[in-house]
Amino acid sequence: MHYYRYSSAEISCWYKYLLFSYNIVFWLAGVAFLGAGLWAWSEKGVLSDLSKMTRLHGFDPVVLILFVGGIMFILGFAGCVGALRENICLLKFFCGTIVLIFLMELAVAVLAFLFQDWVRDRVETFFKNNIRSYRDDIDLQNLIDSLQKINQCCGAQDPNDWNLNIYFNCSSSSKSRERCGVPFSCCIQDPAQNVLNTQCGYDVRNMSVSLWDERIYTKGCIPALEAWLPRNIYIVAGVFVAISLLQIFGIFLARTLISDIEAVKAGFRF
Repeated sequence: MHYYRYSSAEISCWYKYLLFSYNIVFWLAGVAFLGAGLWAWSEKGVLSDLSKMTRLHGFDPVVLILFVGGIMFILGFAGCVGALRENICLLKFFCGTIVLIFLMELAVAVLAFLFQDWVRDRVETFFKNNIRSYRDDIDLQNLIDSLQKINQCCGAQDPNDWNLNIYFNCSSSSKSRERCGVPFSCCIQDPAQNVLNTQCGYDVRNMSVSLWDERIYTKGCIPALEAWLPRNIYIVAGVFVAISLLQIFGIFLARTLISDIEAVKAGFRF
């Protein structure tokens, strides 16, 4: 059925194919995220033994990748098909979901600003829980190591937080070689050293606290993050505004196309 023959109302090809192009990027990004997540799970053997998903007590970064990829894949698919087929139901689903995500982002930002102490406590608890599971998952381990190296920090509040992990605990009953140490990502690396020393954190916490500054970062990652945010507030705000504008643009395209389709259908009935 072709609606373009009616002069009183027509569907804009510009909006239609612009929305399609907008969503094809969403869809392809979703496919990439899903592919990366499934590949990571296959490398860890999760796909062959799904019970491994319940054995990790900390956060598995792959779950976040798969979740984001799934949302982007579904939204991109709904937007692409809705635009090409001029399907109002799919377009309303796409538009409504984007609006919901936008409102949730706004609510989280406002609540995080109003309840900073509560957010700080939740982040600290989350970080400590993942310290406990540091050796349980390679992706979690890499995530914590990257966070500590980038922010030059160690532990949630200080290096002693690594007592929470059974491998780094200072308990006399521990037989681990890493006992009373910290991960290599806590170490202050020598610029002249070309080979990464993964044993640099061994036995560090057996030493006098006054000597720690020479070997490892002594600031916790929570204080480091709190110091980083004010220095980079414009970057954080700019990223948030850019994401919000992209979402608003998608909402505008979808609503405009829905209005055009409804107008054409109303004209056809008459």
